Amino acid sequence: MVMLDTLANALASIMNAEMRAKNEVIITPASKLIASVLRVMQREGYVGEFEYIDDGRWGKIRVRLLGRINKCGVIKPRFPVSYRDLISMPDWLRKYLPSRDIGVLIISTSQGVLSHREAIRRKIGGILLAYVY
Repeated sequence: MVMLDTLANALASIMNAEMRAKNEVIITPASKLIASVLRVMQREGYVGEFEYIDDGRWGKIRVRLLGRINKCGVIKPRFPVSYRDLISMPDWLRKYLPSRDIGVLIISTSQGVLSHREAIRRKIGGILLAYVY
């Protein structure tokens, strides 16, 4: 099996486990980007603890689910956004999130992977990676 987008695969695994009311999910293969996205989701209260498991190959990540995710997924193509784009609330923000204060966009910035609220607070832009609500 050829895996083209490991982040999309990881978020699909989380979504499937959430729909089946599981309390944890194992994501394989692991990557630093997936761990960074999970860290943002954890800070925002969507997932619980997660740990890296070294299996001698690509590694796995075990994620504790809290049952708070209604939907999550990647944003393709990965649009670049500026700080002005973030504060002006454009159409793509409405496209991925259901309401103004519900959910979070996950952005890869020069200061690491952040939520869109953190990026606005730090006044930086980046590349849209994913959404979760």
